[in-house]
Amino acid sequence: MFFKSLAFLLAAGLIISLSACAEKNDVMKRVKDRGQIVVGTSADYPPYEFHKSINGVDTIVGFDIDIAREIAKDLGVELKIIDMDFGGLLAALNANTVDFVIAGMTPDEERKKAVDFSIIYYEAEQAVLIRAEDKNNIKTLADLKGKRVGAQQGSIQEEIAKEQISGANVLSLAKVPDLILELKTKKVDALVMERPVAKNYVKTNPELFITDIKVEDDEGGSAVAVKKNNPELVKAINKTLDRLMKDGKIDEFFAKAVELSEE
Repeated sequence: MFFKSLAFLLAAGLIISLSACAEKNDVMKRVKDRGQIVVGTSADYPPYEFHKSINGVDTIVGFDIDIAREIAKDLGVELKIIDMDFGGLLAALNANTVDFVIAGMTPDEERKKAVDFSIIYYEAEQAVLIRAEDKNNIKTLADLKGKRVGAQQGSIQEEIAKEQISGANVLSLAKVPDLILELKTKKVDALVMERPVAKNYVKTNPELFITDIKVEDDEGGSAVAVKKNNPELVKAINKTLDRLMKDGKIDEFFAKAVELSEE
């Protein structure tokens, strides 16, 4: 009788433990209970997400942030933004530090092993950024052989630089502004980044130049990352993204963010 009771208690304990684990991974329940959803981003990537002084207050803005606010609104909760290095975003997601990630992130196969993704909400071309003084010398990928090429750490652009630019010495840094500085001070010869981001930096740094060099991006596009096994949250995010795309809001948010970044 004792052993049966012990077995029952052990089984009950296991059920409770499994239930606690499941609840811990139920991000939607946590968000609803808390009345707040926490988004992780890397706010150094205009027009996706960046810092801007609004009425004298440092504020994180951008078209990704506008999308995040719409997701929170549709869920009926408040939005909290946590800014961190791009390379640490998925680790923060799986550690429950943030509830979802939106940061111009490409859902490549490696990332899909660690987290789940929403539908693609925006597709942008990749570009190679150089100093304007080098535009007659760097016109093809072959011209970058043996050169120093920079890209954001943990990004799809880092993979492109390593895999598609033969013999390049790739410098990976956490923050895009630091990469821009490395290019301007001739510490690197080129940067790989998304074209909209490159355009924003060229507008404020006329000494820089976007080449016509084409790089392949088979993964393509940006998506929202969510911790694995949270289908309810992914479904809710997809519903918001579908609405925004059908209503033309994604393009509207992007245009607004570009304008804001240029002010």
